[in-house]
Amino acid sequence: MGLRLSLRVVAALAVAVASACAVGPNFHRPAPPKDVDYGNAPAQGTTAAAPGTGGNAQQFIGGRDIPGQWWELFQSPKLSALIEQALKGNPNIDAAHAALRQAHNLYKAQRASLVSPTVQGSFSALRAKNPVETLANPTSLPQENPYYNLFTAQLDLSYMPDVFGGSRRALEASRAQVEATRFELIATYVTLSSNVVTTAVQEAALRGQIAATERLLALQHELTDTVQQQQSIGSASNADLLAQQATEAQTAATLPPLQKQLGQTRDALTALLGRLPSEEPVETFRLEELTLPGELPVSLPSKVIQQRPDVRQAEENLHAASAQVGVAVANMLPQFTISANTGSAALAIGSLFGPYTGFWTLGASLTQTLFDAGELLHKKRAAEAGLDQAADQYRATVILACQNVADTLRALQADADALKATAEADRAAKSSFDLARQQYLNGSLSLVGLLNAEQTYQQAESALVQAQANRYADSAALFQALGGGWWNLPEATFK
Repeated sequence: MGLRLSLRVVAALAVAVASACAVGPNFHRPAPPKDVDYGNAPAQGTTAAAPGTGGNAQQFIGGRDIPGQWWELFQSPKLSALIEQALKGNPNIDAAHAALRQAHNLYKAQRASLVSPTVQGSFSALRAKNPVETLANPTSLPQENPYYNLFTAQLDLSYMPDVFGGSRRALEASRAQVEATRFELIATYVTLSSNVVTTAVQEAALRGQIAATERLLALQHELTDTVQQQQSIGSASNADLLAQQATEAQTAATLPPLQKQLGQTRDALTALLGRLPSEEPVETFRLEELTLPGELPVSLPSKVIQQRPDVRQAEENLHAASAQVGVAVANMLPQFTISANTGSAALAIGSLFGPYTGFWTLGASLTQTLFDAGELLHKKRAAEAGLDQAADQYRATVILACQNVADTLRALQADADALKATAEADRAAKSSFDLARQQYLNGSLSLVGLLNAEQTYQQAESALVQAQANRYADSAALFQALGGGWWNLPEATFK
């Protein structure tokens, strides 16, 4: 009867507390940026076109949504397969999922403490001896046997009514941390998929540079043989031969660094898949196997802050910091506690729960800190400073997000212009080298002129491959800067 009464009282107080207001600031989402563009960065229009790999024009389309699996726009089954493997095998994804599960369970534990009292059961058995040389007998039994047993079975109930909302604010902060952890998982997902794409593009670029260097090296080797033959019949000097051999050796010396970078890039790609170096994937990439997306989405700044997981994470951190101010304020106010217990105590275990063995208590207490040398006040001020810090960090994250988009848009336009100019320069350098070689063989051009044409052609070939790769890499960077399309994936992906 006593326990049921206690539970009714606690339930009534819980309902009253749930309907009460919580102290501290109520969180409101920050207003989105009102900007309608990214300054001078191109948010619409079409980029320049160039002949060859990755030379097609790209059109910026404002307001277009981003597909969840945006990497499929590169039309490479090998690339799509590797990204799927990375998302399943990379340990950072698994760790982010584990962190989210941990945050969920901590939130549920805190929620349970708010909505439900704590009930504990206990049982104790005591063997004791009464003092025989006293005036009063503690057990009111004859003193023939001073030894006795005492058995107690008991239920204890305790509940702290959240009168001022401190516990609700703490629960609010915990829920915000769950969301922040979820957006951290999303950010890991977006970053990983983008890194696989850019690493594959880097591999393709290095393979292109190596192939261009090997083609030039083969041409130079033919010229070296020609000069050597001319030197043997006296139409070329030994100095001419040494100069050509030096040029060929210098070109050959550029291959090992490129091969080293290619090997390290392959190692990086293997690590992104969650594998050790010995488990390198069989898939390889070349620029001509990838399709440059012809249409690129451009979101307004107000939309970007809803799509970027890092901005959303910063927003949830701001939410949590706001709730912590309420916790600090509530801690300065009176704290209420309700407690109750019921049970049975008997000298024989068989008599437990028998007549006249039951007991119960019901009580309440109020505690107010009267002096703590300013501890609670300083904690409140610290929470307010934390809120200011979170607000500034949110603003910085928004600025960085818009900067990323603007930088990428500028890069894409510049990439197209650079590739157009580089392709023209490469075509001219190739024609100049072919002409110089023919003129040298005809005796109308000195070896110095030929060597200059060789070096110009080599530099142009390397620059062309890099310019092509930049367009692919920056296209992937734009999708990442706009948020990666995670909102178009199944919700279960981030649970």
